[in-house]
Amino acid sequence: MLIGIVGAPNKGKSTFFSAATLVDAKIANYPFTTIEPNRGAAYARAKCPCVELKMKCRPRNSLCEGGTRLIPINTLDVAGLVPGAHEGKGRGNQFLDDLRQADALIQVVDASGGTDLEGNPANGADMAEEIEFLEKEIDWWVAGIIKRNWSKIKGKGISEVGVALSGFGASDVEIRGAAERLELEREKIEWSNEEVLSFATEIRKKTKPIVVAANKCDLPGARERVVGLMEEEKGKMIVPCSAAAELALRKANRAGVVRYVPGEREFEILEGANEKQKAGLEAIRGMVREHGTGVQEAIDKTVFEVLKMIAVYPVEDEHKYCDSKGVVLPDAYLVREGTTAHEFAGKIHTDLQKRFIGAVDARTKKRVGKEHVLKNGDVIKVLAN
Repeated sequence: MLIGIVGAPNKGKSTFFSAATLVDAKIANYPFTTIEPNRGAAYARAKCPCVELKMKCRPRNSLCEGGTRLIPINTLDVAGLVPGAHEGKGRGNQFLDDLRQADALIQVVDASGGTDLEGNPANGADMAEEIEFLEKEIDWWVAGIIKRNWSKIKGKGISEVGVALSGFGASDVEIRGAAERLELEREKIEWSNEEVLSFATEIRKKTKPIVVAANKCDLPGARERVVGLMEEEKGKMIVPCSAAAELALRKANRAGVVRYVPGEREFEILEGANEKQKAGLEAIRGMVREHGTGVQEAIDKTVFEVLKMIAVYPVEDEHKYCDSKGVVLPDAYLVREGTTAHEFAGKIHTDLQKRFIGAVDARTKKRVGKEHVLKNGDVIKVLAN
């Protein structure tokens, strides 16, 4: 799973990425601060079974903070997009191409209205226009791929469209489904330009869903603007956030100045903080307590609500909830809703899936079969011959 952090310049995108991953991307207030893609691991929050089971877990592939399991997810920060990116403006083709393998996008927009689409200072810039601009750039980009391959597609079947979009991350099922929903010809394609663009839009919605992180909500009037946007754009997932506040808290936590769990609305200032640090932290405490910073919420919504993932915990001993070395609840895996026990075995190891003979629900101690559908928070032992 890969989540792309996208948006126009100077919206706080690199700050959001750094806050989410603690990777120090170059954070500055000028366009194209990020020239090469930055990769890192953000974390999705899940309830750790250790609380319910009253056991002390020892995570190996994740973290556990106060009963909250922080499960790493691959994250990509790509340089700022500008209008005309699909035509190559602002190194747009490279940046769009970097995002083609993303499973979902978090678009960081400026809730304060202080920057225009190209990242220049503005007064009251329209967030709705900013959201639409990214959607259109991706749509035009996908449509452009189809048109560049039109000589191979025209008069042929829908499978040729799949070949053209093979690098975009769209499956044959998704491509055929999009054409069916739009009632487009699928056997001998003779689509108009409008139909190509409509198809591109449908593919983008299915393969690159977008969560909007309405950033800079620590600035005056920004949160009220977001409330208005949420009323205006009811079909979109919009999360108010302050990436700067989240980054400050995570850096302070790493430095031992505060005790802070990502996404929580409370933090404790520790004895090591100097007076300047204390003043800065107290300045954001009210906002964090009332609203949170929104960064972790945006990530969690992307993972669990948009991508429909669940957290599953594999063990080798269903009685002690541990692996072969006695490590309690060592691993947490994010898998799609609807994943079966047999499919989950393959996530652990392909050989385990080949030798699969069943699984055990560690909570109930009941044996389950190949087609058993896993639930969020399941603790599972896979059986193999």
